Amino acid sequence: MSSTRTTTTTGSAAPPELPPVTAWLAVTSVMLGIFAIVTTEILPIGLLTSIGSSFEISDGTAGLMMTMPGFLAAVSAPLVTATTPRVDRRVMLAAFILLLALADFLAALATHYWLVLVSRVLVGVTIGGFWSIGAGLAARLVPARSVGRATAVIFSAVPLGSVLGVPLGTFIGDVAGWRTAFLAMGGFTLAVLALLLLVVPPLPADRTTRLDVLGGLLRGVHTRFALALTFLVVLAHFGTYTYVTPFLEEVTGAGPGLVTVYLLVYGAAGIAGNFAGGATVGRHPRATFAVAAAMIAGATLLLPVLGRWDAGALALLVVWGAAYGAVPVCSQTWFAKAAPDTPEAASVLFTASFQATLSAGALLGGAALDRSSPSTLMLLGGALACLPVLLVRAHRGRPTGGNGR
Repeated sequence: MSSTRTTTTTGSAAPPELPPVTAWLAVTSVMLGIFAIVTTEILPIGLLTSIGSSFEISDGTAGLMMTMPGFLAAVSAPLVTATTPRVDRRVMLAAFILLLALADFLAALATHYWLVLVSRVLVGVTIGGFWSIGAGLAARLVPARSVGRATAVIFSAVPLGSVLGVPLGTFIGDVAGWRTAFLAMGGFTLAVLALLLLVVPPLPADRTTRLDVLGGLLRGVHTRFALALTFLVVLAHFGTYTYVTPFLEEVTGAGPGLVTVYLLVYGAAGIAGNFAGGATVGRHPRATFAVAAAMIAGATLLLPVLGRWDAGALALLVVWGAAYGAVPVCSQTWFAKAAPDTPEAASVLFTASFQATLSAGALLGGAALDRSSPSTLMLLGGALACLPVLLVRAHRGRPTGGNGR
């Protein structure tokens, strides 16, 4: 692909080979950094009602906490990669993690809702910056034979943060208030920062992806297909899941404690779905993505009917959680297949598209919720989630690898 290339920064020496224990601690610290970022990003989902009540705002307005970080992450991901060709990656990782801790503490101490939104701006910058760097560091931390396993460990932070962060934050919020949940997250993030500084070696920047590389990838058929699938599935999911707490409270009639249990069950199902999706997407990428989208569609379409009862809501959340657990690994795999020669560029595109769509889903879902009801919102999201299934069917017959050019 003629437009795909990387530039090399002169004078960058590869870091010395690390002792095995130190190398895997470094990988773990990067994984924990992404876990802290993902958890902080989605923490408001389980706390949406209580935060909104504190500032006397609607659930839709409170949903801006989910909208802002994603849009900013979508912008910061390519910009950070393209504008920091000579900055030590260890220094940048530490700076972004410190920024995340400050964002958590600012949210916890906010006296006005606009201060909470400022904290979410900081979260967005951190997401794009840290992820665009951290996702590709495995090859610089462990021997070549272990790169695949180390990459899997780093990427495992996405589903773990997504499926465990919300119920854990909700539990802390129920016990001690939503501000305490952010304080706890800030303390955890500082611990991650200490570990990162202790075990990650200096990492002089050696290569950076140019913006024209990203533009070249966007001309590929398979990249556009990956973007379309990611857009539709993530839009449907976050347009509805961001407001699952109001649905459970108003339609199912669940109290705060039961909502926490529901979200924990959803999280456990999500972990199982992540491993199941990861095991099948390499061999059956279309089918895995289509099944995940169909499960999300089915769960959200049936919630207004069966979600009126505890058993129905619980069963559908299990289906929903298992389905969404497979989505990130499916999306990552499609982007990687679309750009096999430029994994860093593929990671940047995945981050930017996923985060932008997450924000759009939360924004549109909030607007729909303020004008309708939680049940109507679920129906709209379910209908949208049907479209990726049709798109996968239309794409059948094309090869899944390469650039599509």
